[in-house]
Amino acid sequence: MFPLQFLYNFFSIAVVTDFEEKKKKVVQHDTSMYKRGDLLEVPRTLFTHFGIYLGNNRVAHLIPDILPVLTTDEKAIEKMVTNNRLILGVIAKKASVRVDSLEDFAYGAEILVNHMDKVCSRSPFEGEEVARRAEKLLGTVVYSLLWYNCEHYVMYCRYGTCMSFQTYQFCKVVRKTVCSKTSSLLSFLLCLFIMLYTGSVSIFGILPTFIIPFTIWMAS
Repeated sequence: MFPLQFLYNFFSIAVVTDFEEKKKKVVQHDTSMYKRGDLLEVPRTLFTHFGIYLGNNRVAHLIPDILPVLTTDEKAIEKMVTNNRLILGVIAKKASVRVDSLEDFAYGAEILVNHMDKVCSRSPFEGEEVARRAEKLLGTVVYSLLWYNCEHYVMYCRYGTCMSFQTYQFCKVVRKTVCSKTSSLLSFLLCLFIMLYTGSVSIFGILPTFIIPFTIWMAS
């Protein structure tokens, strides 16, 4: 129990510290600009975060959070998800679809409204249907950075398709980097070095030396 109690105390302190920092950079949002069912986007350091506006200054969004794993204290869990909680939630693959205020959702950033309508080939549902779908999914979910993140959630709610443009772009960059002629040559040299260094001049050493680089070469 000690490690869990230590982590819980750490995050309790982090919530206060992070909240004090957030108050310094808070951005006021005019709620009259948003309609129930709007898809909201806020740029973060490395990614864009998404949510569905429910009305009355409330936003439903899927966000990684480690705290529900450490405690059942509802009051602590309901507080704004800090960066520490978020990062460890990503690693632990734990997340929640929760409702927060516009200010907590935006985390000091500007908000884009329905920007995804310009790039998605599907027409959005009516606002009430979007909000209903968003509310229906509230609760704990298994998180995946690539296969089920906040963008998958809002895309399903507004367009009925579970996809992520951020994931697609990331996988495209990884594929371009890994499946390249340069990677093929480097993998061949590495396999050759390992084979000679270990003295494994046998069929089991020679085959990977040629098969792995050849596979990458053919995929490039």
